[in-house]
Amino acid sequence: MSKRNYLLAGVAVIVLVLGVWWFAGSGTAPEPSLQPAEAGKAAPGILPVDRKQAAQLGIRLVPAIAAIEAPIAVIPAVIQPPANARVAVAATFPGVVMRTLVVEGDTVRQGQPLAIISSRDVLTMGADLTRANARAGVARSNAARLSQLAREGIIAGARADEANALAAEAGADVAEKARILKMVNGVGASGTYTLTAPIAGRVTTASVQTGNPVDGTTAPYVIDAANRYEVVGQLPERLVGTARPGMTVLIEPDIAGRVTAVGSTIDPATRSVVLKAEIPAGPGIIAGRATSMSLSGPAPAGAVSVPSGAIAMIGDKTIVFVATGGGYAIRDVTLGGSGGGSVEGQTVLLSGVRPGEQVVISGTSALKALALSR
Repeated sequence: MSKRNYLLAGVAVIVLVLGVWWFAGSGTAPEPSLQPAEAGKAAPGILPVDRKQAAQLGIRLVPAIAAIEAPIAVIPAVIQPPANARVAVAATFPGVVMRTLVVEGDTVRQGQPLAIISSRDVLTMGADLTRANARAGVARSNAARLSQLAREGIIAGARADEANALAAEAGADVAEKARILKMVNGVGASGTYTLTAPIAGRVTTASVQTGNPVDGTTAPYVIDAANRYEVVGQLPERLVGTARPGMTVLIEPDIAGRVTAVGSTIDPATRSVVLKAEIPAGPGIIAGRATSMSLSGPAPAGAVSVPSGAIAMIGDKTIVFVATGGGYAIRDVTLGGSGGGSVEGQTVLLSGVRPGEQVVISGTSALKALALSR
């Protein structure tokens, strides 16, 4: 190789060495990774928890959803049957109670026997029905005989027509007495009749006992229709303009209904109006029970709904834990409504969480303990 070639090769080596040195010392090289002590640090308000730790703590997440309704207020109320859903079972004929078949609080089906009453009137009606049947039999036989004679020309046809009319009258008398006995479930031979439930429902009043007298002016039983109740509350004057029919109400435990009417006259003593809502039957729903009713209306913009298990307290602050890239953020939240924001197991949040964010619903106690230990 010539001296010139050696010289060029040497220059190339020097340039290569200088280039490596330049790039190694410049700011374009990758920065060193964080030391373990530095990697454990997290932004303020965020608990650094990796996936393995989250599984050990039993953390479960659900997305926050945009709220449709938010609680407005909790008002005192009383449960009662609707006006057209309470039926009194009256004693049709005077008599004496021979046997009671249901007691107060029992659930009955339509047509179910309630009590057996012994009545002299029923016994008399049974005897009248027997006599009416006998007279009707004689009248029918006489009408048949006279009709045959009229057809043979032995007697005038008018006599046969009169006999047929008498037979029809006797038959109508029989039918009327039989209908009355059937209507009261009466047995003429024994002189008893049976009170039955006209509707399906619950016996709310049973004011008779075996041996007690009854008459046509008393109602031994009162039955409230099944699965139909009304809750009547006192809506404060300040909320009169916010409540309207169709809004949702909630009765513990988680019995939901709809507002049917809002009064228009303010009671001067209580400064409130009457609010009525329909609710279905459920555990603890008993006519006459005093309760509280949570009234809900349209949720404000930005409000979200999360499971009630996501709510936690740290000191005097209401918070939820929200999943982030580096762990779980502690968010201060504002509950919706004066009723605490709870509707059917969900809690409405007015601020602090956006729709779609993942909130912790299981493992909140462990995260709370971790937050308090920081």
